[in-house]
Amino acid sequence: MDEEAELPSRVVSAGFFHLRNVRRLCPFLPHDSLSILMHAFVSSRLDYCNALFAGLPLNLIHCLQLVQNSAAHVVKNVSRFDHITPVLRELHWLPVQWQITFKVLVLVFKALKGLWPEYLRNLLMPYVLARPLRSLHGDLLAVSRMRSEVGEHSFSFHAATSWNALPTDIRSSPSLSTFKSSLKTYFFSDLAFNIV
Repeated sequence: MDEEAELPSRVVSAGFFHLRNVRRLCPFLPHDSLSILMHAFVSSRLDYCNALFAGLPLNLIHCLQLVQNSAAHVVKNVSRFDHITPVLRELHWLPVQWQITFKVLVLVFKALKGLWPEYLRNLLMPYVLARPLRSLHGDLLAVSRMRSEVGEHSFSFHAATSWNALPTDIRSSPSLSTFKSSLKTYFFSDLAFNIV
């Protein structure tokens, strides 16, 4: 088995295992309790260390997304043939790819603000121009040129490209809580749900 696929496949199998167990309890639980159980046993597995999934191939991300979609169908008690986007929106769950990007961007923010260890800060290099321009803000990161497609799956490449794609007002947030709130609002403004 490919090492890259090992961790996501473990998360997927554990997620579906717990999903089946929670689904068996559906007739006996009120909706609120079902939602709490689903978060405790399934969503938490998708969220735990998901920054490690940054740069994974889309077929592996899709497998993780299937777990989240199934969990959403169970929580909302809708048919598995119903479209998932409105269900995820109603639950206020970001799709897996955007949860991963969210986690990576939070790590980048912490690293740039000195709230994270130095070894992580060393992976992120500020973008420096030969001559300064007034139109360019100084909070961009340098994106290394990769010689192969494999290099584009690295944390530093994914972190820099995701960070640079953010609007300036989000990148220049004064605190971590403001950054998280602004980032989630930005993702939920149709950006994240165009890919599901």
